[in-house]
Order: sequence, then structure tokens, then C-alpha cells
Amino acid sequence: MKNLLTILFISLFIFSCDSNPVSPLDECGVSGGDNSTCTDDCGVVNGDNSCVDDCGVVDGDDSTCTDDCGVVNGDNYVDGTCGSCSVNLWDVCYDIETTTLINLSNSFLSGMIPPEIGNLTNLTTLNLNYNNLYGEIPSEIENLTNLTNLYLSGNELTGEIPPEIGNLTNLTSLYLYENQLTGEIPSEIGNLTNLTNLYLYENQLTGEIPSEIGNLTNLINLNLSHNNISGEIPTEICNQGDSTPSLSNNNLCPPYPDCGEGLITYENEQDPSNCP
Repeated sequence: MKNLLTILFISLFIFSCDSNPVSPLDECGVSGGDNSTCTDDCGVVNGDNSCVDDCGVVDGDDSTCTDDCGVVNGDNYVDGTCGSCSVNLWDVCYDIETTTLINLSNSFLSGMIPPEIGNLTNLTTLNLNYNNLYGEIPSEIENLTNLTNLYLSGNELTGEIPPEIGNLTNLTSLYLYENQLTGEIPSEIGNLTNLTNLYLYENQLTGEIPSEIGNLTNLINLNLSHNNISGEIPTEICNQGDSTPSLSNNNLCPPYPDCGEGLITYENEQDPSNCP
């Protein structure tokens, strides 16, 4: 009888174990799991914590997505359809083939004028007046042969006026006043025979007025005042279009030419201390 009870007890134990089998744990530690619940720190199943942002950068913050124009998270279209032949000027993309006008005056811009500006060969107007631009005017500006208006005044530009500016023969207005430009007025400025307005006042220009200034017969306004220009005024200045140009507050020496409209300048507006 005792043996029979033992056998029944063992049988019931075996039956109980078979009816409630213990499932094995998967790699995630889940009983009977299929490893599908293993998520890494990025929420990726069976991932390795290599979190890729929208730009495909591991552990990135989406800030590296730049379009063809170099604009973060841009759409390749700002003021023109940008592609591989585009210029990014202060985070704005301009299409080389279609952009003819850039007006960024009083826009709180800072930095240097990039040499890539020379790629916008269809520009007719470039207005960067009254910003915080510094450094030199890039020589690549000579490529903008379709320019009629160039406005760079009211900045902190330094260095010399590039002689390459004489290549812009379609210019009618050249505004470079209120900067910190140094050196002489380049003789190549005489190539700009379509100029009606030439404003170079309030810089630190030195040397003599080039005789080629007389080539600018279409001038209406010529202002070279408040510089450090010295020497005698060339008589050719009487050939340019402004009969009363502003030349005051320089170091110009007498005799001052009489162009039929009276003296070009007045002796008391000059500092002749270094005159011979």
C-alpha cells in the first residue's frame, strides 16, 4: 500500500510539471520571448545605441543636414533654384544664372565679403550698405561686369580700392563712402565712363587724384572729401561732369584749377602744411 501511494505521488508530480512547463528566457530576459523586446537607448530593437539623426549622423542633432546651397535643413530654394552652381552669401542662397539684384543694406551683416561674390556674373545691383562688413573688397568683384550699381558704404572695409574695379565699365553708381579704405584712388577708375555718381568720401585715401578722373564726363556727383588726398589737383578734373565736385577736408595743394565755374576747392578747406 505504501508503494502504491509513492507511485501515485510521483505520477502526480510529473503530470504537474508537464502541464506547466517553464519557458526559456530570450536574450532580453523575457520568458518565452523572441528577443523583440530588446530596445537600446535609441528605441531600436536589438540596436547598439547608435542613434542616427535625420541627417544620418550617429548621435547627431540634425544640425549637419545642409542642402546644395549649404543651408542647414534648407530646401535648395531661396531666391532662386540652387544646385551645384550656387553661391551662399550670409546664409542666403543665390542662383548664379538668375540672380540680378542683391539688396542686403541695413541687415546687420558681419564678416568679410566672400570672393564667391564674383560668381554672380548676372548681378546688376549689389547693395551691402550700412552693415558691419570688414576686410578688403575682393578682387573677384571684377567678374561682375553687368553691375550698374555697387553700394558698399557705411561699413568697416579696409585695404585699397582694388584696381580690378575698373573692369566694371557698366557702373553708373559707385558708393564706397564711410569706410576705412586706404591707399590711392586707382587710375583704373577712369575706365568707368558711364559713372554718374562717385562717392569716396570719409575714408583714409592718400596720394594724388589720378588725372584719369577727367574721363568721367557723365558724372553728376563727385565727392572725394574727408580723406588724406594730397598733391595738386589735376587740370583734367575740369573735364569730368560735376562742375563743383566736393574735395574739401583733404591735403590738396594750390594752385587750384579754375574750370569756369569758379575754384574747384577753397584754400581754407585744405591742410596745405605738407605742400611745397
